[in-house]
Amino acid sequence: MKLLLLPLICLPVLLSAQYEMDRTDYAASITAKELKENLYVYASDYFQGRETGTVGQKRAVDFLTNFYATAGIEKAAGTQDYTQPMTLTIKGQQIETENVAAIITGSTYPEEYIVISSHLDHIGVKDGQINNGADDDGSGTVALLEIAEAFKMAADAGQGPKRSLIFLHVTGEEKGLLGSKYYAENPLYPLAQTMTNLNVDMIGRIDPKREDKDPNYIYLIGADRLSQELHDISEAANSKYTQFKLDYTFNDEQDPNRFYYRSDHYNFAKNNIPVIFYFSGTHEDYHKPGDTPDKIRYDLLEKRAQLIFYTAWELANRKEKIRLNTP
Repeated sequence: MKLLLLPLICLPVLLSAQYEMDRTDYAASITAKELKENLYVYASDYFQGRETGTVGQKRAVDFLTNFYATAGIEKAAGTQDYTQPMTLTIKGQQIETENVAAIITGSTYPEEYIVISSHLDHIGVKDGQINNGADDDGSGTVALLEIAEAFKMAADAGQGPKRSLIFLHVTGEEKGLLGSKYYAENPLYPLAQTMTNLNVDMIGRIDPKREDKDPNYIYLIGADRLSQELHDISEAANSKYTQFKLDYTFNDEQDPNRFYYRSDHYNFAKNNIPVIFYFSGTHEDYHKPGDTPDKIRYDLLEKRAQLIFYTAWELANRKEKIRLNTP
């Protein structure tokens, strides 16, 4: 009798364990170890600095498409095996290049979209030296991969997002936000049904110019410009889960750095799509060969990626779409 009863005793325990899985379990799958492993590959000399249109950038595209295919995450509609081909004019030359896009389709509102983006390119080889771009924007790139994998884990467990999540890796950022401009003009999914863009560009280091030396921070730019509700959701997610110091220094409309206009979220904001730009600041290795993976703070990269995951989870699963500010 004991042998017969054992499965009946264990079954409620197993069901309870499965039921108790929540977003924190999936966020915990975003780890410093995996981020480091991916970034040491992505920011290696093999990719030759990932300059748009070069062999190194094509290798980066292959790395990303192989990652999504292996993870079982769907290619975005309208892509050629995850790639969105384009011809860009750069310094008078026609350059054949591509964005990369994958999707986890929403279970309840599949035709409402949240785009999580980073740029896959960097500045390449200059004066005979490879600029590997570990922070810019290898950090954002590997964060997207880990976030996508976490959402896929949730989807496989029957807890997928209610809205569709697009993981968009754009090229040509260093040439003038060209890949995101192309996407905005040739969207794979309607911009009118795109609820928000979370853009991740340089989140792996510490800004040496900060007077506050506490590393537990991240700069947020743009969240309240088109939707105060987006800002409030972001604040609530951080307060509940990650407890960063959210620094809005560069969100000031008088900021002389004008970072709001200098990364790929801006091509979404121009189309009245609310955005958050996640950023940890520039440093002495910005656009230099010294931007290498050994200088990344992987503990902070993990936690910053988890904040983006928690914010995306709330946006993807809330009952109502976020509201735009009234004019």
